[in-house]
Amino acid sequence: MNDAGQRRTTIKDVAEAAGVGMATVSRVLSGGSASAQAREKVLAAAARLDYRPSALGRNLRQQRTGGIGLLIPDITDSFYARLADGVLSCARTYGEPVTVGVTGDDPEREAELIGTLIEQSMDRVIAVPSGDGETWGPALRAGLNVVFADRRLRGDVPSVIADDRTGVLTAVEYLVGLGHKKIAFLARHGQSQRVAAFSGALASLGLPLDRELVVHARASRDSAYAAAAGLFQRRPDVTGLLTGGNVLGEAAVLAARELDVRIPRDVSLIMFDDVPWAELCSPPLTVIAQPAQDIGYRAAELVLRRGRRPPTVMLPTELVVRASCGPRR
Repeated sequence: MNDAGQRRTTIKDVAEAAGVGMATVSRVLSGGSASAQAREKVLAAAARLDYRPSALGRNLRQQRTGGIGLLIPDITDSFYARLADGVLSCARTYGEPVTVGVTGDDPEREAELIGTLIEQSMDRVIAVPSGDGETWGPALRAGLNVVFADRRLRGDVPSVIADDRTGVLTAVEYLVGLGHKKIAFLARHGQSQRVAAFSGALASLGLPLDRELVVHARASRDSAYAAAAGLFQRRPDVTGLLTGGNVLGEAAVLAARELDVRIPRDVSLIMFDDVPWAELCSPPLTVIAQPAQDIGYRAAELVLRRGRRPPTVMLPTELVVRASCGPRR
C-alpha cells in the first residue's frame, strides 16, 4: 500500500513492473485490446503496486484538470512550430494552458504520450497523429475530447486539414503545363492522403503512375536526404519533383547540389509548405502554401467548442510560383 507521504503510483511504474509498454497498460486499463498474457501481467502489477485504475480515467469526466494536450511530430519543423503557435494563440484567449509533447512521428512514442495524458486527466487533446486508429482507442474510451490537425485518421474524430487534393492537383497541372511528364513525389511515411492525391492528379491528366517515382522517407532529415539522393541517382529521367513537406524539400535541394542536379534546368521542384528559407533559396522555391497557424487555431477552437462539431474542417492551399520550375528541356 502507498502511504500518504509516498509518490503516487503511475502507469509508468505499472509498465515497468509488468515488463510492457505504457501503451499496453493504457489499453488494458481503459478496456482496449491486448493479449491475455499482457492483460494478466498488467492487472497483476497494478494490484501489487496498489495502482488505482480510476486515475486512468474510469471517472475522468468528474476529475478533469483542464488544459489542452498538444502532440506534434517535430517542434523544430517550422510547419509544426507555426501550427503549435496557432493552438497557443487560441488557447490564450480562453485562458487554457497547453502541454506540448513531441512524438517524433513514432506510433509507439505517441501511444506512450497518450497514456501520460490520460494519466494526467487531461481534458482535451489536439494531435498530428502518427499511429493508426487503434492507437487512439484508449483516449477516446477514457472520454478525452480529441481533435486531429494536419492529418485525418478516424471518422469519429474531428479533423482540421489543408486541402491536399487541390494543392497537389494544381502543382502537377503546373508541371505538366511546362512539359514535364516524368514527375516524382517524395513523401514521408504516413502521407498516404498526399500520395493518393498525387496518383489521382496524374490519372486526371492522363499520365500513368510509375510507382518507382513515389519515394518514401522516414521522419528524419537523414532519411529524407537519402531518399532524395537515391531518387536522383536511380532515375535521371525525372524532370519534375514534388515533395510532401519542407524537410523533404530541404533534403531535395541539398541532394541536388551534392549531385550537380541543377534546379530548374534539370529538375523542376515544388515543395509542400512555404517557409522563410524557401524564398531565400537559390533559386527561390515554388511551393504549395498551407495555413499552418490557421490549422492550429481552428483545431483549438474545435477542441474547446461545446455541442456539435463538423467532422472535417478543410482549409485552402495556394500555389506560390517562384523560380524553381521551368520548361522541360
